[in-house]
Amino acid sequence: MTQRHLDRLLSPASVAVFGASDKPARVGTTVWRNVSAAGFKGVIAPVHPRLKELDGLHCHADAASLPFVPDLAVLCTPPDSIAGLVEQLGERGTRAVIIVTAGLTPQQKRATLSAARPHALRLLGPNCIGLLRPQLGLNASFTQANALPGDLALVSQSGALLTALLDWANTERIGFSHLISLGEHMDVDFGDLLDYLATDRQTRAILLYVESITSPRKFMSAARVSARIKPVIVVKAGRGPAGMKAAASHTGALAGEDIVFDAAIPRAGMLR
Repeated sequence: MTQRHLDRLLSPASVAVFGASDKPARVGTTVWRNVSAAGFKGVIAPVHPRLKELDGLHCHADAASLPFVPDLAVLCTPPDSIAGLVEQLGERGTRAVIIVTAGLTPQQKRATLSAARPHALRLLGPNCIGLLRPQLGLNASFTQANALPGDLALVSQSGALLTALLDWANTERIGFSHLISLGEHMDVDFGDLLDYLATDRQTRAILLYVESITSPRKFMSAARVSARIKPVIVVKAGRGPAGMKAAASHTGALAGEDIVFDAAIPRAGMLR
């Protein structure tokens, strides 16, 4: 369990969007518009090799041409480009990357992790919605709505559930300190984020939507600490056969025996 460089991910001073675009129905278009329109006070930059300008800002061709080292890079580029971009960003000094891109092969994931490791660069995703920090005016995601500021942190493996909860919360005027989509949690996982959010002063309670846990010891250790400090509420998918099948189809991992989670969650002081 480590909080190393999670501040760059969750409280960045600068953000670059790779694959930013102006074409309709592109993920990069939605992510860039969210980043540029949410009121973020830090430095932002679009990156695309074929565009000269985007929404009045100079569009940079690649990581090397950026005039600053971004704290956070959001990648919306094809799967075969991800490992190379992570290596370039790590060499420049970036320490946090959100991989929105889906469809990475096991070989591409291993190459990406290998590129990140020498630089202690943290990876959120791949195949994730991204994250929102309303107090910072940061919407580094491809959600269709922004979030209201509040004191609840939501960490979800399911992007669809996160966006559905966001729509409902906006209707009910409920705000968040963080909304974080884990996706396939190749690096940053529930344990890391529980550890970070436990001491975050803007977060009063932590809400988790869990499909599968790949590092159970780290998760339980972080959960015990977090639950002593603030309420931790868990929605665990896979109670029945249909839920287990849905979780497996999304994360590529078995949801696990439900009776194990039923015993572990209260033992750590969390509430299911």
